Amino acid sequence: MFDKGYLGVDPQRRTLQVSPKLRSTYGNGSYFYDRQGRPIAAPPRRDQRPATEFLEWHKDTVFS
Repeated sequence: MFDKGYLGVDPQRRTLQVSPKLRSTYGNGSYFYDRQGRPIAAPPRRDQRPATEFLEWHKDTVFS
């Protein structure tokens, strides 16, 4: 769902974002909408976490 732009991550706050197109496309998504704005689980090691610039690219290019 992340790859298709239905889910995203706020690059600064590292919280879940859910696209309105999830509901309009599939007529559901309450599981994800209930979790919108909550922090995502990140790997404990900093070198395994996604880079902020890639999360920003995803937000600007893929997430809608």
